[in-house]
Amino acid sequence: MDGYLVGLVGTGIGPSLSPALHEREADLLGLRYLYRRLDLDELGLPADAVGDVLAAARLAGYDGLNVTHPCKQRVLDHLDELEPTAAALGAVNTVVFRDGKAIGHNTDTTGFARAVELGLPDVRLDRVVLVGAGGAGAACAHALLTLGAGRVEVFDLQPARAESLVAALTTRFGRGRAVAGHALPTALSSVDGLVHATPTGMDTHPGLPVPAELLDERLWVADVVYRPLNTALVESARARGCRVLDGGRMAVFQAADAFRLFTGHTPDADRMLRHLDTLEAPCTTW
Repeated sequence: MDGYLVGLVGTGIGPSLSPALHEREADLLGLRYLYRRLDLDELGLPADAVGDVLAAARLAGYDGLNVTHPCKQRVLDHLDELEPTAAALGAVNTVVFRDGKAIGHNTDTTGFARAVELGLPDVRLDRVVLVGAGGAGAACAHALLTLGAGRVEVFDLQPARAESLVAALTTRFGRGRAVAGHALPTALSSVDGLVHATPTGMDTHPGLPVPAELLDERLWVADVVYRPLNTALVESARARGCRVLDGGRMAVFQAADAFRLFTGHTPDADRMLRHLDTLEAPCTTW
């Protein structure tokens, strides 16, 4: 029986559902699979120590690591190779240790693209507002433009980070496909959809990423936060008549892609969605 040791590195990841999602699917595929949390908060380490954690995992014989907030960009300097999509995004959420190398991948972008295709199959993508220009935001932006979005307007509390993401998107997709946003109320009054890609809405980061009064029923709204599935943004958007995509599908589809990279085995993504339903049902926090 094949055996695998993988992990998740980030901050505040104790309640993450990734271990259960991966291990339950591995059991059903007949694989020995151990998924460990490497929580920087519990280890007493700053986010910049992700390189040390990566090195320790390699020495310990891990097959790979998932990488989450706030390390998806910090980890780049500690890798031997980047898969082309991860290089274009400037963000990594999956590291595979193979042939003596640490290789960075990004399954967030494929996961989000598939989530939109299945969860919001016929929405307009002419103009989309993206809130959050970190690792998750970069993945969502690339996914949206790959799906054919006409223009993505990027907002971030750090304007320089938004500008940097826009520059990367322009290099890959051409001028005019992405712009840095400056007036969120004005932007939301004239776009087709809103994608939220920050930690706001998690139990440790409660609240709304945008004022509820800016949500209008003509908008579709997608949130990347999946615990809880019904974030304040999701609930507010539904109450105002918006079509809504919660973070569950993205969480599962990116996990399925990472699982395949770690093991070489193809998981059943639909079955993993059902896993998520049973794992999430009794839970109300991240």
